[in-house]
Amino acid sequence: MADETILIVEDDPTMLRGLKDNFEFEGYRVVTAVDGETGLQAAVEGRLDLILLDIMLPKVNGYEVCRLIRREGIETPVIMLTAKGQESDIVLGLNIGADDYVTKPFSIKELLARVNAFLRRRREQQDRIYHFGDCELNPAARKLLRGGVEVVLTPKEFSLLMLLVARPGRAFTRDVILRRVWGYDVIVTTRSVDRCINTLRGKIEPDPCEPIYIKTVRDIGYRFELPE
Repeated sequence: MADETILIVEDDPTMLRGLKDNFEFEGYRVVTAVDGETGLQAAVEGRLDLILLDIMLPKVNGYEVCRLIRREGIETPVIMLTAKGQESDIVLGLNIGADDYVTKPFSIKELLARVNAFLRRRREQQDRIYHFGDCELNPAARKLLRGGVEVVLTPKEFSLLMLLVARPGRAFTRDVILRRVWGYDVIVTTRSVDRCINTLRGKIEPDPCEPIYIKTVRDIGYRFELPE
């Protein structure tokens, strides 16, 4: 738990302080934002494990923040916090990508339990071992085996392969891949994505010239497929 980071986006200073204190007491690292614009920036630029997102926020409301987060390809669990309780509001939040919805006032124990459940499932997913062809990808060990022999991957190659393998059938744009794998700390172009893809294909594909796993999506980016 000590390695997990939660972003709390809440404009009520008393509520924000209470949530921050409780989650830090539980051992989480906590990042905070008091408006939607700052919260969106933190969500896009940070490496987060869960987002607690108020709906009624200055500058950009929580619905729009959640929608933009998902448009960026960020799949970090989002729990929305709101004083609204109408069914239509709940449905809207879930339809734009929220994972759960807690209505104020709420029990901090209940919220902690929900957060712990989401993060437990996230840990279990990270413990999963992925198999395709004669390859075995182990996220926890950060190892790729092919035919039982370890294949050396750079950190960027591993992160890119993990991004694709964990979401088979989903197309990722080059820009989204850049943000998810390279982040904002270096100046790179989409050509870096293409070069990394070509290197990966050489390491996992039976025939890199005719890839069966990492497919090019014309004018968009790339998609990982599991042949039947």
